[in-house]
Amino acid sequence: MEFMATNNPFKPPEPPVRQPDRDEGGSVVLERRTQRVQPPQMYQVVMLNDDYTPMEFVVVVIQEFFGKDLESATQIMLKIHLDGKAVCGVYPKDIAATKVDQVLEAAHKAGHPLKCISEPVDF
Repeated sequence: MEFMATNNPFKPPEPPVRQPDRDEGGSVVLERRTQRVQPPQMYQVVMLNDDYTPMEFVVVVIQEFFGKDLESATQIMLKIHLDGKAVCGVYPKDIAATKVDQVLEAAHKAGHPLKCISEPVDF
């Protein structure tokens, strides 16, 4: 048995498509602003000279914790020795603090008084 509908099913009319940021007159209702995010404050990790820590230990620490090759680590170690301090790397605050902690812990375990600090980089 077949049944036929006498009327077509009701379909509501679709609302007209409008841009949400403009009204009927074409004037702007809402202005989009891009947010400008500043890069994080960078900190330099500075190693300080002392008269007791062996140069070889300083080179190994620079290689291990700052990812420098032997030549770069030796250059940084000589700068520390001659100038009293040298920058080993520049990092965001949390990473710089971690690097300082790693260096101080390694020096403490080895029985050396090596000092390392982090300070903000001025642009």
